[in-house]
Amino acid sequence: MPLVRTNGIDLYYEERGSGDPLLLIMGITASGSVWEKHAAYWAKDFRCITADNRGVGLSDKPAGPYTTEQMADDYAGLLDTLQIGKVRVVGCSMGSTIAQQLAIRHPEKINSLVLMCPWARCDNTAKAIFHHMINCKARFTAEEFSLFIQLLIYSKSSWDDDKMFFEMEEVRKQSATALEHQPLHGLTGQAMACVSHNVLDKLHQIRQPVLILGGKEDRFTPLWMAEELAGSIPNAELHIYEGCGHAFHWEKIEDFNLRVRNWLINH
Repeated sequence: MPLVRTNGIDLYYEERGSGDPLLLIMGITASGSVWEKHAAYWAKDFRCITADNRGVGLSDKPAGPYTTEQMADDYAGLLDTLQIGKVRVVGCSMGSTIAQQLAIRHPEKINSLVLMCPWARCDNTAKAIFHHMINCKARFTAEEFSLFIQLLIYSKSSWDDDKMFFEMEEVRKQSATALEHQPLHGLTGQAMACVSHNVLDKLHQIRQPVLILGGKEDRFTPLWMAEELAGSIPNAELHIYEGCGHAFHWEKIEDFNLRVRNWLINH
């Protein structure tokens, strides 16, 4: 089992493919395995590295709260152990905040960034959502909590699509029988990292090329958040998926996989 000791924890990671290294950082509640259908596509061109963030999966789950600075340093240690000098990074949701901190704290390690459904800071609504997520985790069954997350991240078009609706239902059923669930303290630690993340006054330090992606119908991290980042990072470009929510990378997976692959090859 590939574990790396970094920043005081054991971090679980996996690799697939060959070529220039590509680090994939997943969002709150999710393990690195959620990248499967994206990494399988990108591994034709890149050495894809996925990991379980602290607080979830097979990585250590120390008591929190965590910070995005701390989690970025987790990944800096992973890169050092793997003897990777520079890397492209794709970060999803909370993973995008960790990627921002990597670029700010360890700029020498970063070639380029893809920031999916990102934010530079939380407003009161976002803070309330993360606190409510903790409350739901404490009170809901695994299947009920999975439904809550799906309601946050999928757009109406997905709920109206029979195939997507069936797949979401199957995911909820699987969550009820999963062998390993994220503990409440792990989710709480991650949520507090999300709430406290505020790098708006530091984004100008990111000089690498950045692609920012968002969903027009995202209720979780609304459009203004992506637009704020795009306006604050010098070399950023923005693409918004019409009719999509927080999970645009599933709702438009073919376009997303190809778009990100082509952009990374050129950056």
